Amino acid sequence: MIKNTVSPQNDPMGAAIADYFNTSRAYKLRVMSDDFDEDEIPVAQLFRTFKEMSPIEQKALQIAQGRILDVGAGSGCHSLALQEMGKDVTAIEISTISCEIMEKRGVDTVINANLFNKAFVGNYDTILMLMNGSGIIGKLENMELFFNRMKELLSPEGKIIMDSSDLKYLFEDEDGSYLIDIAGDYYGEIRYSMKYKDIEGEEFDWLYIDYPTLSLYASQYGFKTELIQEGEHYDYLASLSVK
Repeated sequence: MIKNTVSPQNDPMGAAIADYFNTSRAYKLRVMSDDFDEDEIPVAQLFRTFKEMSPIEQKALQIAQGRILDVGAGSGCHSLALQEMGKDVTAIEISTISCEIMEKRGVDTVINANLFNKAFVGNYDTILMLMNGSGIIGKLENMELFFNRMKELLSPEGKIIMDSSDLKYLFEDEDGSYLIDIAGDYYGEIRYSMKYKDIEGEEFDWLYIDYPTLSLYASQYGFKTELIQEGEHYDYLASLSVK
């Protein structure tokens, strides 16, 4: 069953976003995984302006056009930047708290829904997926579901603009080779959980995908890909459209 929204009692990121919006400060937003040491998301970074964004983010916002869907919009930083450019953007976010904050921050159109829920319908020229936008796909086995859903939401000439990263650098040996278990799960499939104060979220799957693998799956499901820009640390921006 696809959850349409995340309730406040299970929404650590939403709580952190609300705290920062209301008080200009926040506690640690902790990120845990069995695969990595505990990490932290700087909450202030979720409120960055266009000038504070990475070159890949800036490029994505500049090339987004037509009716734009900002997927997993969070605090609304990308949507607000697009609005300032005079562009038509709809923010979609599964967190009820985050949606309330986006509205207070001035995002014009906010939808509290899960992208994969069939009750959400629309026709968009650009589907924007940033901050490792491939993450919401979860696992490679969900690629068919993802691309079929994109066909339902894209206009005939529409494009997905997505960023991601290749995690192979985590497996690099001293001699420059990569120690990756090809018989195991794909190395970019990570399982995370988050915690903020005493609010714990449910575990979720998150996908980092290298560009050749993304292109391979896209082609299999009727999409063509274009590498728009590469970052400084195995990250990249890609455009995907129906063949």
